[in-house]
Amino acid sequence: MAGGTQDPSVWPLPKFQFSVNMNGQTVSFQEVTGLDIEAQIIEYRAGDSPAWSTVKMPGIRKFGNVTFKKGIFVHDNRFWTWFDTIKMNTVPRTPLTISLLDQTGQATMVWTLANAWPTKITGTDLKSDGNEVAVESIEVAHEGLTIANP
Repeated sequence: MAGGTQDPSVWPLPKFQFSVNMNGQTVSFQEVTGLDIEAQIIEYRAGDSPAWSTVKMPGIRKFGNVTFKKGIFVHDNRFWTWFDTIKMNTVPRTPLTISLLDQTGQATMVWTLANAWPTKITGTDLKSDGNEVAVESIEVAHEGLTIANP
């Protein structure tokens, strides 16, 4: 805050402890990105306006896709199974919940994605001299993002 002082006993939330709930089941992830929303801009100018510029108004909201990354485990094909539910112009849609947790494991912020469905899966890269964990990602489209502070 401009001109104010920060209470030294209040700290920003760390982002490294979180949980994801898909269909009532907690799934462990390494990373979640894309929790964003934007209002598209409508530009308008009346022909008899004395101003030589447009007026900008808020338009339709647009939600970005959310990407989840996790390590690959033996016999864990749940992303591919979910992706296989996509049929011609139909796919089962489900709410997804992402919770930012405090040091006791309690939710401090909760993002809920409405009508989520998988739009892209990326398998791991393979490297003969690599020394990393195999990681896959799934990109999820959705129709709304709400944020709550429990």
